[in-house]
Amino acid sequence: MAKQVVEESVEDAEFRARARAFLEGAAKRKVKNREHEANLGNTNTSHEAEVAYAQSCRDWQRTLHDNGWAGITWPKEYGGLGLTQKHARIFAQEESKFAVSVGMLSVALQMVGPTIIAHGTEYQKREFLPKILNGTHYWCQLYSEPGAGSDLAGLTTRADLDGEEYVVNGQKVWNSGAQFADMGILLVRTNWDVPKHRGISYFLVDMHTPGVEVRPLVQITGHSHFNETFLTDVRVPIANVLGDIDDGWRVTQTTLMHERSMIGSGGTGVTFGAIADLAQRCGITDDLVMRQELAKSYTRFELLKWLGGRAKAAAAAGNPLGPESSVMKLLVSTRVERDGDLLMAMEGANAMLSNADAPDGGSWQQIFLSQWAVRIGGGTEQVQRNVLGERVLGLPGEPRPDKTLPFKDVARN
Repeated sequence: MAKQVVEESVEDAEFRARARAFLEGAAKRKVKNREHEANLGNTNTSHEAEVAYAQSCRDWQRTLHDNGWAGITWPKEYGGLGLTQKHARIFAQEESKFAVSVGMLSVALQMVGPTIIAHGTEYQKREFLPKILNGTHYWCQLYSEPGAGSDLAGLTTRADLDGEEYVVNGQKVWNSGAQFADMGILLVRTNWDVPKHRGISYFLVDMHTPGVEVRPLVQITGHSHFNETFLTDVRVPIANVLGDIDDGWRVTQTTLMHERSMIGSGGTGVTFGAIADLAQRCGITDDLVMRQELAKSYTRFELLKWLGGRAKAAAAAGNPLGPESSVMKLLVSTRVERDGDLLMAMEGANAMLSNADAPDGGSWQQIFLSQWAVRIGGGTEQVQRNVLGERVLGLPGEPRPDKTLPFKDVARN
């Protein structure tokens, strides 16, 4: 089947040319090798490597900002370019050809920024958005807790009003990049006398505040991407409450939709081209079963590409993110699971090796092992299916008396 070609307008072609000219002068093109294609298969798990990567993301974001390419779709009054999602997509397509990344700033740029734009006060927009765009502030997400993961609304981190500040006590976990963060988006319980979804507030917390303790967690890959964060008498100004007190769940939904869309459009960083290249080098391209699995993998990549385009088209038309974010997140979870199995099957017995002993220095083993971070983060497959079943298909939800009881009366571990 011939590949469909979508013609660009003269304006879009000119924008692409300007983006390409900037990138050619500011960055190095990717070398077409496996290390760049499988960038999340990095086997260097040292703290120094993580610090260097975090700094490189800040540096590139600063370069984008200083040259007028930051916040392509953000409002001009807050430092953005005020352009469309189509422009952002064109720039991302060109940027993907170069060895640069703002990966460590993704939470700030793709989740926090849009949420502040949607719900923030004028003070919050002018205080925080510019520092996101110029790379000054790195943000983390302080949502999940040891007793509130998939049931996020069951969180028990509490905030008590004391004058013009809230005093926060509790524990968070699975906080990506919190060890590098300057700021965090924090969910707390401010009302125990109402049902759980109605007593949550959304704070913007300075991670350097006394009482914030971040402890990195070593994952199965050897990396310490995730953390647990302890909050002991942490003081947060009332001015840093995003949205209304006790209305944080509504604000949270904005962040979660952007997170699912981000994961859905970003995936794991590995491309089908890299998978096909590995298949050729493993000598399995004549195996009929493997060829079928490769065809399925290609189909999954293409479906995600078109779903992402659909979501961006909806955004360009001014429509809010909807169920497509959960559809993409679910498909990404399926893809990383099945492609992970495919990668190991292609390597055969070599799949049992690691690091320097394994093909390509063990980067494919890293991708296989890291799949659970993608599948759990942003909501598990089971959570996405519940969301789609109840909110899209209109199926009846499971009986949940804890959704109507005052939270103080809900039985907890």
